[in-house]
Amino acid sequence: MKGETESQRDQNSHLEQDICIHIFTVSSAMVGVCLTVIGLIRVVITLGTADTLADDFLAGDALLFLVSCLLSYWALRSRGLRRMHRLERIADGIFIMAMIGMVVICALITYTISIPAR
Repeated sequence: MKGETESQRDQNSHLEQDICIHIFTVSSAMVGVCLTVIGLIRVVITLGTADTLADDFLAGDALLFLVSCLLSYWALRSRGLRRMHRLERIADGIFIMAMIGMVVICALITYTISIPAR
């Protein structure tokens, strides 16, 4: 970019690496959260308390978090700044979609549990 000093470019690159690291760590933790909640939902379904599709949706959500995690890892390992920036933006977008999915799934779980099974 015109007028951008080398220290500003280094600072921007460092900030993008920080974002990639945060996406990588949080999305990998969210895969574990999704798998834990799937197990808990399966226990509730087995006990016959409620029946829901939330565990199926959570499996898809866990895959989105995994893709986000892998893309952010790839961005961290890439040598080119342009490639790293592009991969980081894709990973960020997928991460946000997965987080929105998690909120929708939480609403689905809450709705299913609050209505007694017949």
